[in-house]
Amino acid sequence: MASDAVRARMVQRLAAQGIADERVLRALAAVPRHAFVDGALAAQAYEDTSLPIGLAQTISKPSVVARMIELLLAAPALADQPQARLGRVLEIGTGCGYQAAVLAQVAREVYSIERLRGLHEKARTNLRPLRLPTVHLLLGDGMQGYAVGGPYAGIISAAGGAELPATWLDQLAVGGRIVAPVQSGNTGQALVIIDKTNRGIERRLLEAVNFVPLKSGIA
Repeated sequence: MASDAVRARMVQRLAAQGIADERVLRALAAVPRHAFVDGALAAQAYEDTSLPIGLAQTISKPSVVARMIELLLAAPALADQPQARLGRVLEIGTGCGYQAAVLAQVAREVYSIERLRGLHEKARTNLRPLRLPTVHLLLGDGMQGYAVGGPYAGIISAAGGAELPATWLDQLAVGGRIVAPVQSGNTGQALVIIDKTNRGIERRLLEAVNFVPLKSGIA
């Protein structure tokens, strides 16, 4: 696979679909998505589709990864700094490690929690060749967050529940933003943005999405 050329075309398609933040586009161009999926699926790695990664989990569509990270970078604290990097970011649900690798291109430090031991180990294996010293992989209960690394400039979740855990809000810095799926009535999930300001919490519900359920515990 001529992965660089195929990846460049994927990034061009995402830009045509409306992803405008150059930081996000550069990050997606820098990370080899095919290295995070099974070899039999490598030919589909740069299509805009989710793919199985084992244990009934999937790697998110490139467009979803791009959209959520672009929203994270659009936090009011960075509004007047279009080229700035995020500070510390907490990722809930490492999966195969792909989104953590993309986040590492736009944030100074990434803490990523996975509750499934098999995926935690897979992510370690996948990320090792990339040598990303700012990515810290944790086996743990994502619903509890990771207070040691906080407060966070951003929290991003690859799983959705009925409501956001209070621990995430506690670990979010003032000026920080959460981007995550939540249950939206009886219609499924929707993306939510939570901004923590000096005035309190501001919440905005966006488009419908479809993520795996947010669960507690380690398995």
